[in-house]
Amino acid sequence: MQQEIRFRRLTEDDLDRMHRWLNTPHVMRWYSPGGRTRAQVEQEFGPYIRREKPTEPYLILYGNTPIGYIQTYRINHWPDYARHIGVDDDTAGVDVIIGEPEFVGRGLGPAAIRAFMRQVVFGSFGARSCVIGPEEGNLAAIRAYEKAGFRFWKRADVPGEPAPEYLMRMTPEDLQADDVHAAARPDANVHP
Repeated sequence: MQQEIRFRRLTEDDLDRMHRWLNTPHVMRWYSPGGRTRAQVEQEFGPYIRREKPTEPYLILYGNTPIGYIQTYRINHWPDYARHIGVDDDTAGVDVIIGEPEFVGRGLGPAAIRAFMRQVVFGSFGARSCVIGPEEGNLAAIRAYEKAGFRFWKRADVPGEPAPEYLMRMTPEDLQADDVHAAARPDANVHP
């Protein structure tokens, strides 16, 4: 039976889990180089949880099991980043990790991203477009984002980032068109 992918806001009680995830080798490679101390995790995610910074943090649940983290934010709420990538005021950004190693490579990342885009980014958050910016060398993430419906938009050099971002973009119309195409594929009913 297919487990449902759901989301719930990150809480203070989740910070130990986030600390563990951010220190797993597959997450450290691209998202958390060098890992993070527990204090750094609190410093980064605490303000999101308390709504002191304009980022909406969520756990990805597969059934009732937390498997990853996903966040969204309005790009223009982070002016330095917005200036370097050049987007309009209705553009959101999204970041995602699958933290539990046994759930990596099972197709849950693209499924979670699509559900999050539908429910949160283009749903309750009301964005008109969304960008995600993996490093150019992170081919597994780029493939997962393509499967979710993102398409290459442009490369951007962002100060403070170790490599150029391979910016990918999606709109609600892109998501809807991909939903129609996916329903027509013979493998559309195959579940992870």
